[in-house]
Amino acid sequence: MSGVVKTFPGVKALDHAQLKLRPGTVHALMGENGAGKSTLMKCMFGIYHMDEGEVIYDGQKVQIKGPLDALNRGIAMVHQELQPIPERSIGENIYVGRYPTKRLGPIVTIDHEKMYADAAKVLKEVHLDYDPRAKLGSLSVSQMQLVEIAKAVSADCKVLILDEPTSSLTAAEVEALFTIVNELREKGVSIVYISHKMDEILRISDEVTIMRDGQYIGTWDAKGLTTDFIITKMVGRELSNLFPKRENVPGDVVFEVEDFTSINPKSFRHATFTSARARFWAWPVWWGPSAPS
Repeated sequence: MSGVVKTFPGVKALDHAQLKLRPGTVHALMGENGAGKSTLMKCMFGIYHMDEGEVIYDGQKVQIKGPLDALNRGIAMVHQELQPIPERSIGENIYVGRYPTKRLGPIVTIDHEKMYADAAKVLKEVHLDYDPRAKLGSLSVSQMQLVEIAKAVSADCKVLILDEPTSSLTAAEVEALFTIVNELREKGVSIVYISHKMDEILRISDEVTIMRDGQYIGTWDAKGLTTDFIITKMVGRELSNLFPKRENVPGDVVFEVEDFTSINPKSFRHATFTSARARFWAWPVWWGPSAPS
């Protein structure tokens, strides 16, 4: 992608942004909120149409007309905001919009047996022990996120975009995701990995591209990068007083919660915490000289 411009009313979201992907690599795309990372990926996936710029894919200039066109070309995206259909099955969610079909005389209908067999196969491929006939709504949010990854893998993609994929995953599920990512990389898939979690980026990535205010800042080999370097490039200045000294001293307990459990079994359970009165409060200084208002 090169020279990509995308403007919304009153906002220039992308200002001649660019991105280059190589097969069999994990390419981290980083920047502050509003830097244009997701917008650039939505242009690649066909959700947004670029105002300017071009996409060269497998050596040819292409125009991606929409998400289905992107999927047909082998480009898949797992969005940060999930869009599940809870009342339909896991298999139906994986193949929604591209169901396998069969002909019964003059009628063309969905081939449910093939769909569930293929769904079981792709779930096994990404190490998920789920019944493809079960309702998606029976899963937790983190499990739904993993099903979205299975959906992307089912498209036999050459490019996989992961937008904040670990935002709702447990530590064990993050390890499972990294296993999937490494296996896809070994198969030659190009993976775009958007995240704010520095430890993940430095662990899983081969290359890092940083954006700021809709513009391309640079691309670096992930080996040898430090958190300080990445943050400096993201914000455009050297950082000081990132973790200021805290001088407040907790006072008497003014609020206490003990063994608090939600009626929703998928939510919090047995939570206990207290809140104390502050005897002295000093505003922390975040990434700059000014205290928050």
